[in-house]
Amino acid sequence: MSSTPIVAQTLDEVLAKLEDIIGNAIKTEDRSGYFAALYYKVTLKVKEGIAAGQFGDGKNITRLDVQFANRYFYAFDQWQQGKPVTGSWEVAFNAIKKRSYLILQHLLLGMNAHINLDLGIAACEVSNGNLDSMRTDYNNINLILASLTYGVINQLNVLSPFMSILGFRGTKSNSMLVQFSLGNARDGSWCFAEELSLKKGSAYDDFIARRDNEIAELGGSLIKNRGFLKIGVWLIHLFECKKVSYIIDMLNDFKKPYKKDLKGFKL
Repeated sequence: MSSTPIVAQTLDEVLAKLEDIIGNAIKTEDRSGYFAALYYKVTLKVKEGIAAGQFGDGKNITRLDVQFANRYFYAFDQWQQGKPVTGSWEVAFNAIKKRSYLILQHLLLGMNAHINLDLGIAACEVSNGNLDSMRTDYNNINLILASLTYGVINQLNVLSPFMSILGFRGTKSNSMLVQFSLGNARDGSWCFAEELSLKKGSAYDDFIARRDNEIAELGGSLIKNRGFLKIGVWLIHLFECKKVSYIIDMLNDFKKPYKKDLKGFKL
C-alpha cells in the first residue's frame, strides 16, 4: 500500500514550503503560484483555527493538514524534476504552461487534483482505521474553505472583469467556485475516503488509480471549452489580467510589497 513521502512535518514547514513556491513563481512569472497562493491562505487560516480551539482534536487535524499538503508538495517536486505524477496533477501542471486558460480554470484544476484525490488519501493515511473520528473536524475545515471562498471570488472579479459572462462571478452559493470546491470537499472526497478505508493491499492502490483516472478526466473537462462557452472564455481571457506576479500577489492578499495599482494589468 502506497504512502505519501514526507516533505513537511509541521504547519510552519508547510507554510514555508508554500512561501518558497510562491516566491519562485513571482520571480519567474510561473502560473503554479496561483494555486499555491490560494493554498497558503487556507493553511494559514487552518493554523489560526487550531490555535483558537476551533477543532476538537487540534493535533489530529494538524496531522491531516500536513499529510494533505505533502501530497501536493511531492507532486509539485516530481513535476519540476520531469518525473511521473498522478493523472489528476498532470492535467493541472500541464495547464500551467498555457496562457489561454483563465485564472479560475487554473485554480479549479489545482483544487480538483488536491481535494478530489489527495484529501481522501490523506484522511485515510492519518485516521489509523478510525475515519469517523475525523468527520467533525474534517467538516470544520470545509467551513474555513467557505469563509475564504467569497474573498477569492471578489479578487477574481477584479482580475477578470468579464467573469460574469459565464455566470462564474458572484458571492452566493450558486457561484461555480463555491459549488466546485465545497461540494466536492464535503461529499465526493469524504465518500472516496470512506470507500478507500475499506481497501487493503493492492486493492487500495488500484482504487486510488481508478479514482485518479476519473478525477483527471474531470480536470480535462474543466478546460475543454466548446461552442458559446469557448467564445465566452476567450472574451473573459481577453480582458483578464495577464501579469502573473500581480495575480499571485492579489490571490495572496499582497503579502509581498508589490504596488496595488493597474500597472500590474497587461491586457
